[in-house]
Amino acid sequence: MSHSVRSHLRLEIDAYDEAIRKFIPGYEAALARAAEEVANVSPARVVDLGAGTGALTESILEQDRVGHVDAVDVDPEMLAQARVRLRRFGGRVSFREASFDAPLPACDAVAASLALHHVPTMEGRLALHRRIFGALRPGGVFVNADVTVSTQPGMRERTYRLWADHLVSSGIGEERAWQHFDEWALEDTYFPLEEELAAMRHAGFDAECIWRDAPNTLMVGRKG
Repeated sequence: MSHSVRSHLRLEIDAYDEAIRKFIPGYEAALARAAEEVANVSPARVVDLGAGTGALTESILEQDRVGHVDAVDVDPEMLAQARVRLRRFGGRVSFREASFDAPLPACDAVAASLALHHVPTMEGRLALHRRIFGALRPGGVFVNADVTVSTQPGMRERTYRLWADHLVSSGIGEERAWQHFDEWALEDTYFPLEEELAAMRHAGFDAECIWRDAPNTLMVGRKG
């Protein structure tokens, strides 16, 4: 599995952090809540899947109860940005260029932000959830912040309307907002929240949605 943010979002890597806040409602709030959920299990080791420029890893490492974070991403340009961003954390963070298919180390938490929508099928996500469940130690947590969109026409239309309104409020023109959705759909796959939670539960997690600013959704799976 390969992925390039530069080609997918059509922007330079150093512009990503500014652009993602324009593209995704509640971006900062989702990072904060995700980091808090991770910290709640006082993890010695965390894996950030699809770490990108390191925004979620940074939020997690700012929590005193967190030990080490493995920042994993398939895009070397994004990891290069993350290395710069996270330099202040020294040995508490490591970096690995790898896809979602790579083996996962034993850990206490796995986190992802706007990453797993690059897994195109629910079968693929279920397989990943199972591998995450297997890697987690007892009491571990899986935290996933991502876009969820209903297949019910009315709800789907309302979600995209809210999403477009966010882009417009961020200075992106109405027509361009809808063009973005068409472009992102070439690589991104969004499932309904109910299907995402069902897949997590099928993998063994006690799963729930703890926060949402449509379409941005924070899902948490706990391993007993």
